[in-house]
This record gives sequence, structure tokens and C-alpha cells, in this order.
Amino acid sequence: MKKTVVGLLAHVDAGKTTLSEAILYGAGAIRRLGRVDDRDAFLDTFELERARGITIFSKQAVFSMSDTEVTLMDTPGHVDFSAEMERTLQILDYAVLVINGADGIQGHTETLWRLLKRYQIPAVLFVNKMDQAGTDKERLMAELKDRLDEGCVDFGGWQADGGEWNPGTDERESFAENLAVCDEAVLETYLETGEIGREEIIRMTAGRKLFPVFFGSALKMKGIESFLRGLFEIVRAPKGSSSFGAKIYKISRDSQGNRLTHLKVTGGVLRVKDALIGEEKVNQIRIYSGSKYETVQEAQTGTVCAVTGLLSSAPGQGLGAEAASELPVLEPVLTYRILLPEGTDVHKSLRDLRQLEEEEPELHILWEEATGEIKAQVMGEVQIEILKTLIRERYGLEAEFGTGNIVYKETILEPIEGVGHFEPLRHYAEVHLLLEPGEPGSGLQFDTVCSEDVLDRNWQRLVLTHLEEKRHRGVLTGAEITDMRITLLTGRAHIKHTEGGDFRQATYRALRQGLRAGKCRLLEPYYGFRMEIPAENLGRAMADIERKNGVFDPPETEGDMAVLTGKGPVVNLRDYQREVTAYTKGRGRLSLWYRDYEPCHNEEEIIGQAGYDPEADLENPTGSVFCSHGAGFVVPWDQVEDYMHLESPLKKKQAENEAERKVSAADVRSNGSEPGRVLGGAGGSWTDDKELEAIFERTFGPVRRKNPGQEGARSRVFASEKKRKPEEKKEEETEYLLVDGYNIIFAWEELRELSKTTIEGARHRLMDILCNYQGYKKCTLILVFDAYKVSGNTGEALDYNNIHVVYTKEAETADQYIEKLAHRIGRKYSVTVATSDGLEQLIIYGQGCRLMSAKDLREDIEWTEQLICEEKKRLGAPGKHYLFQGADKELNDYLEEIRLGRKETKTQE
Repeated sequence: MKKTVVGLLAHVDAGKTTLSEAILYGAGAIRRLGRVDDRDAFLDTFELERARGITIFSKQAVFSMSDTEVTLMDTPGHVDFSAEMERTLQILDYAVLVINGADGIQGHTETLWRLLKRYQIPAVLFVNKMDQAGTDKERLMAELKDRLDEGCVDFGGWQADGGEWNPGTDERESFAENLAVCDEAVLETYLETGEIGREEIIRMTAGRKLFPVFFGSALKMKGIESFLRGLFEIVRAPKGSSSFGAKIYKISRDSQGNRLTHLKVTGGVLRVKDALIGEEKVNQIRIYSGSKYETVQEAQTGTVCAVTGLLSSAPGQGLGAEAASELPVLEPVLTYRILLPEGTDVHKSLRDLRQLEEEEPELHILWEEATGEIKAQVMGEVQIEILKTLIRERYGLEAEFGTGNIVYKETILEPIEGVGHFEPLRHYAEVHLLLEPGEPGSGLQFDTVCSEDVLDRNWQRLVLTHLEEKRHRGVLTGAEITDMRITLLTGRAHIKHTEGGDFRQATYRALRQGLRAGKCRLLEPYYGFRMEIPAENLGRAMADIERKNGVFDPPETEGDMAVLTGKGPVVNLRDYQREVTAYTKGRGRLSLWYRDYEPCHNEEEIIGQAGYDPEADLENPTGSVFCSHGAGFVVPWDQVEDYMHLESPLKKKQAENEAERKVSAADVRSNGSEPGRVLGGAGGSWTDDKELEAIFERTFGPVRRKNPGQEGARSRVFASEKKRKPEEKKEEETEYLLVDGYNIIFAWEELRELSKTTIEGARHRLMDILCNYQGYKKCTLILVFDAYKVSGNTGEALDYNNIHVVYTKEAETADQYIEKLAHRIGRKYSVTVATSDGLEQLIIYGQGCRLMSAKDLREDIEWTEQLICEEKKRLGAPGKHYLFQGADKELNDYLEEIRLGRKETKTQE
């Protein structure tokens, strides 16, 4: 028989478990209808589920429809157990999304819809509880089309007749038109023939262009027969691969404590005694249906089963030809301290909780060595109560959970190379990693570009394994890192002394060193929200959201109610429901769902509260270990690059790219003239630098120098004649510094922040900084600001203390002014231009000027300020001023002779 897997999804209390009972009863899989209220539902197999009336763990039931064996997966509906639901999604062929007809689409319903889209799962909708007063089919259909997808089409009026889909006579034309507009090809066929076949409906549903909608009441079995007939005419079993593959979605334990690995066979055949993970073999294959199971010797493609014998399997793992699952979207955003009874063996409890973590990977059980505490990440209060019960029943512990704290994460903002070296006596490994920012929500991605001639493939695989094997801590608060691409650039092993553990140490240290050297950012979880409140309370709601650092879309009105949608930090919105209920007198409704991680709105405050010292975290060192005279010694992270044995691939590549970029730009500007005359700068020539010449020839071919008689020789001869005249030589004693004002302001963080408040204040702050700098450097400093947008402006130049400030005229930018000035004086004087504008740097370079980036200028100013402070300390206490401290040596010597009475002044003479 063909096999397919259909999953049931819903917001809590939508009637999903009741629908599963109705489906199983209607399909003949069970003889009597169970009820959640009576605690006898077929798929509520755990006592906790029956007691609370909610689904906590995903379960399966198997039945047959026509020539297809269907595995029905019931998933948790409560948001606290959404991680369990999401893991199950990844083995579904189709999904049935259950919607409460009385409440309509709720916040978690939209989250489920986004997940179905993410995993590209075809969906059929069942609107339940239509027997309740106040339900409106037309209103619900409009809501489905508006908030979910235009492809939602009411299938209530269609019957399967003779292998083709034919509607009732009253609705035939309208229904067919609704179907046709879901797909352009179907629309063209419909316009030509006036008919839509069953295969087109099947294809559109499988391609997520059509979402059939059925209405009914699962409790009263209304609409169930029509729904089942329609569902299994639409559903088709996917074709599997002939080569073996399987996807693990869950780990559990049976009543005897046996470890069960739940998986779906996605290709080929799984047999007992097959080796799946290393030497771990399948001892038993179980096909569950409710709480009961049957054992089989083999499982065909499409089978969902549980196997024993695997000890290192994990949810999301792919076996055989099947790839691993994507990182889950829904994850806990709160971390809790687990409080154990006094006298409990903490380390034994930690082992037990690790076992529980296998079943619930999102718990992220964490042992804090410094405080001796166990922490876990939990979705909410309901999950906490369930976990407390599980811990008590399994391990006999009366555990409590402390106050929940927000789970922060960290990422990196700019590419950086991290270096790790581990070389105690008779050990050796060196690793270079490129850390780059990834797309938001992408998690961690690992790759290698290292040549196997440099580092063998087995060592490279080991490095990638060490990157994937643990949750790496950031350096701001010690939070988990995310949204990064980590690439192995190069590495080195020793033919005798390298062991596997050496690369683990080098890899961890390279990652931490890169994080310390780079610019990191703290991320916090955000909720998406939808508020339905009385229109008179809209102003209060908008003010509250802004105060809580949230953002929202323009409000909409629905009758006397207003709808506000947006997002905001979890830390500010998690307790807001009580406020909404209070100020709307119970009429308001707030739906929250986990959205994503975004930059923390109060980063400095959180970092300060965490008090995390990355250098004190001995389990995650940032430095490296080198060897000298037979003994290992530790080198701090900021000095590792001075000791490393391998050349930095990133810096080498950047240098080559920069050289080639300058060569290319210079060649374009020279327009065929000799490259040496352009790149020579202050009297240098192209042939002075053999390495640059080699790069140029590799890029553009051999340098062709024209003979003196050819066109263009006059300018070169004239230039050489000027060069021979002594009076035309560059006057090195006169130095100019040209500064692009606004470029510097927006490149320096302190000035950029100040400019948001007052651009005038930022300008004057920069002018004051440069005045102090000029006083030490003794150069001619010209600061240029754009004024090209000021209508009628003719430009202005003024002196500000010891520097010159220029405001450009209308239609002239600071770039243009600096380029013209550099062209005029660049060949005669020593000119440096401070800017981070890449294009401007290229042009300035061609004028023979030196370049200084905004960062370089900042560092040079800080260095100068340090020298000034040291000079003040050397000459006297801060604040004292010596009349002749600026005098040259000759004058100082002369004054000293007078002070000692060895030389008489003219007055004495």
C-alpha cells in the first residue's frame, strides 16, 4: 500500500484531539468515540494529558483509506509545547489546520500557518465548532482569505462523483471560478473548457496554491464524512527514493525505560539489525497506534516508526540519504534556575536532567560551574508544571523552578578572523576561522575553504565537528551565539604530535578569540502581537506599545473594535495581557507569539547586569597556548596574532584585493598612460614595487610603455622636466591634512550619536578635537563640510582657532572640493586626506596623496592625546604651565646659562 503522513495542528482548545477521534472513528480505526472531558481519547496516552485535557506529546495512529495507509499525527496545540509540534512538522506530507469557528483565527494559528509555509507543507483547513451560536461561515471565509491566504476555498459544496469533482448545481460556477483563480494554468484551461478536473485540484493542493476548507463539528460528527471523503481524494502519497533515508523527529522512553528513536523512513527500506549510527544497530522496529504497538522486521518508505538500539540519536538528525532538519523557529525565550531539595546529589540530578533533555532538546540544560546551579530554558508556566511532574515521577525529585529570565543571544557585526593555537609539549594544532554575520534567524552555518594540501580532510572534518558539537558562548554576557557563518580558512597539524583533542582546543579558542577581536551585538527575543480592543482604548494601547519599545502597523477598525498588530521585546510584553484585560474591562484580547531575535533595546544595561568577564570563563578560554623551550605558555587573545605560525589568509586576501583594486582604478584614470606616473605618488614609480607590478601584469597583461615620440609623450616629458627643477620639488616640510567632515562624523560612533540630537553640536565637537590634534601635529589642517544643498550658498572659509574650516558652495560636495584641492597641491606638498569614502580614496590616491581612514584618524588622535598626557606628566603636574616649555633646545640652553650666572644679559652689560 501507498503510505502518507497527515498531521493535525491547531491553536489550543480548537478541538484538534476531538477531530482526531472523529477521523479515526469515521475511518473505522476505533469502535467508539473517546472524549477529552471523559479522559478516554485514543491519542491521549499519557496520564498527564488526560488529567489536564491537553496534548503534550505528539502521537500517531495508523489506519487505511482505499489503497493508502495513513499515519495520523496528533501534535500539541498549547504554545508551551510548540517545539514538540515543530519537530513533528518535518515528517508530514500533509497538514490539517483546525480552526475554532467561534473564535476565528488566533495568534498561534498564524504562527502555525507561517511554519507550514516555511516547511512547504500542503494544508487542508477544518473549521470546527460550527454548531456553536454566533459562528458565521461567510465571515470566517473572508477572515481566512485575508489573514492566511487567498487560496483558501470552501469545499463544502463539492462531492466526489465518478472520479471527477462536481459541485452542487447551485454553487457550481462560483466554486469553479474560485478554484481557477488559484493557478494561472488552471484558469486558462477553465476559460477554454469550463471544467476543472480532480488532478488539477490535487496538483494545486500539493503545490500550496490551493487550500481546501471544510466546515463542521467534530464533537457532533457533523461534516466529518464529507471532510474525510474530500481529504483522501486530495491527499496523495509522495514518491520516495530507492536509497535508504530517514528523519528522526523525537526521542522518548517506554514504561520499561527503553530508549526509543522515533523516525520516518523517507527512502528505501529499514530492517532490523541495520547499522544506522556508527556501530549502533536497530534491535526492534515498532509501529505505534495510540498506546499500543506492533513489531515488524522491516519498514517501507513513508512508515513512521520507533526503533530501539540507538543510543546517540537526536531529534532533527538525518540518516542515510536524508539531510538534517533546519534549526527550529520556535524556541524557549525564558531561562529558569532549577531548585533541587536540600541534600540532593546535584551531579546525579544533572545526569537525569540531561536524559530528559534528549526528549526535549529545547530545554538546553546548562550547568553553571561558578554558582553550582542547573538552568533550563522553558516556554512557559504550563510546561514548568509538566516538567515538575515528570521529574517527580521519573526521578523522585520535588524540583522547583526559580524566576524566569529572558534568554539573550549574541552575534557579530563585521567579518573577523579568529585564531586558535594549542601547543603544549607534544601537542600541536592551529586553526584560523572566518566569522561573518549571517541572516537574522539563520543560526550558525559552518563551512571550509581550506585546501587539503594545507590541512588533511580528516582534520578539517574534525574542526567542523567541534564547531557543531556544542553551544558556543559569546563574550558580552556569555549568551549563546547565533546568526553567524563560520568558515575554516586554514590550519596546521603536526605529523607526530597532533591528537583529536588538540583541534578541539584550537577550534574553541579560535572562535572565542575572533569574538573578542570583533564587534559583537546582544540580541533579545521579540514577540509578534495582535490586539483587538475597543476603539476608545486605542490611544492607551498605542502609547503602551511605544513605551514598551514596540512598533506597530497603522491600526485598523472592525466595527467598534480596533486591531493593532506589531512586535516588541518579550521582556516588556510578556505580562501585558493583564493590563489589557484591566483597562478594556475584559473586552480586549492580546495574542502573542514568538517572532525572532533582534538587537537588544537596552544592551548596555543588560551587559552591565550580567557582569560577564570572558577572561574569567576558564571553560571557554580566549587565548592560545604556545610552546617555548619545551614548556607551554598562554598568550592573551589580543597578542595571539603576533605568535601564530600561519599567515593570516584574511589579511593576505584583503591586501591583494586592495592592491588590485587600486591598480585597476589607476589604469582607468590614466586612460592608457604609463601606470607608474599615476601610482608613483610622491615621486615613486611603478617599477619601484615589483610585487605590485606582478599583480598588475597578472590582471591586465604586460605593461606597455610608449616611446617618447608617441602621442602622450609630451605630458610625460613635461612632468619629468618639472621634476628636475629644484624649485618644483615636493616641499616635504609643509604638510596638509584635508578632512571630509561629515564622513568622519558619521563614521565615529560618538559623533554619529550626537548628530542625531544636534548636527551643529557634532560639527563643533569634531572641530575642537581637530584643534587639539593640529596643535600637536603642527600641520595645516583643512576641515571641509558639505553645503551643496543650501540654495544660493556661495561657499565660506573661516578660521576656527588653529584650523581652517570650509563650507562648500551650492552644487559642490566636500568630495569635489577635496579632489580639486588635492589635485592643485598634491604634487607640491605632502598631503594626507582623511576619509572612509572608497571612491574618493581611489581618486585621491591618483593625486599622489596619502590616505587615512576615519578609523585610522581616530586611532592617531587617541595616540596623540596619550602622548600629550605623558608629556604633561613629564614636565610637571597637570594644570601647570611653564613659560618656556615650548622653547627649542638652543633657547633653553641660553636661558639655563643665564640662570646659573654664566652669561650676562644685555641689561647687565
